[in-house]
This record gives sequence, C-alpha cells and structure tokens, in this order.
Amino acid sequence: MGFPDKKEINSALKKLKKSEGTLALQGNATPLEKFRWDLCQKFIKYKKVHNITQREMANRLGVDEAKVSKILHHRIDEFSTDRLVGLFSTLDPELILKVS
Repeated sequence: MGFPDKKEINSALKKLKKSEGTLALQGNATPLEKFRWDLCQKFIKYKKVHNITQREMANRLGVDEAKVSKILHHRIDEFSTDRLVGLFSTLDPELILKVS
C-alpha cells in the first residue's frame, strides 16, 4: 500500500471539513461550562457501561441520533442545561447532581 494520490487526499480533506470532532473543555471554563461538560461525560459513560449504540441511546432518550451525537461530542450550544439534565435523568432516574 503506497501513499495516497492527490485525488484521494482531496477527497479525505473534504470529508474532514464536514466532520465535527469532540470539543475539549477550555482551561478558562466557567463553573457552568464545567458542569455541562461533566454532564456530557455522563452520557458517554452511560453509553460505554451499557454497551449501546448511539441509535439505541437516541431511542431511549426519544430524540434523533444527530442530537445524541452532539451531546457525545460536547457540541451542546443548542441544549439548555435543564434539557441536558432532563435527558440524562431519562437514562438514570437516580441521578444526583453536584455543583462545586
């Protein structure tokens, strides 16, 4: 297997431009941003612990798969904190929140 040609590289670059990776927590994040980031981490942990797909999680939450993808990649600008808490409490009704 050799180095990809220019056409293959350009095709891969096009796909990468459309993709959105996981956002990291900024060093100067506010307490609310940290709380929301931690909440996303809970969704990720739930998915891994229960060994479910993104689609299965979407079905459990009653939302479309694209919304679950946004949560799992910390792209949550369109979600209020209340909505995130409500969604996660659907998965874990025993949820206990701690703000520090």
